[in-house]
Amino acid sequence: MHEKNIPRVYKMSFASVYPMYLKKTETKGRTKQELDEIIYWLTGYNEKTLKQQMDRKVDFETFFAEAPTMNANASKITGVICGDRVEEIKDPVIQKVRWLDKLIDELAKGKTMDKILRK
Repeated sequence: MHEKNIPRVYKMSFASVYPMYLKKTETKGRTKQELDEIIYWLTGYNEKTLKQQMDRKVDFETFFAEAPTMNANASKITGVICGDRVEEIKDPVIQKVRWLDKLIDELAKGKTMDKILRK
């Protein structure tokens, strides 16, 4: 990711990006429930707290800062997203955004939930 885009991503509303995640998920024959399960697994949010974050229209920086518990297995998320190796991203917020992007890509590509959730 180009350095000049980082501040823009920090301030982007999670609620504004969620519909794009959902569209990508459903276009590939997967479900909203699977998408939400990935988000819950990564961040520790649940149905109620995720909805609260979306209703508040928090930005990505706040979304991840207020995440109840980042999953201990998130460091097992590896690979390339948008030309960047997710495990080598230095900025902590951008890395978390890319972890989520990578998980959603895996969902869209048909991986099983057990593999996506690093079980």
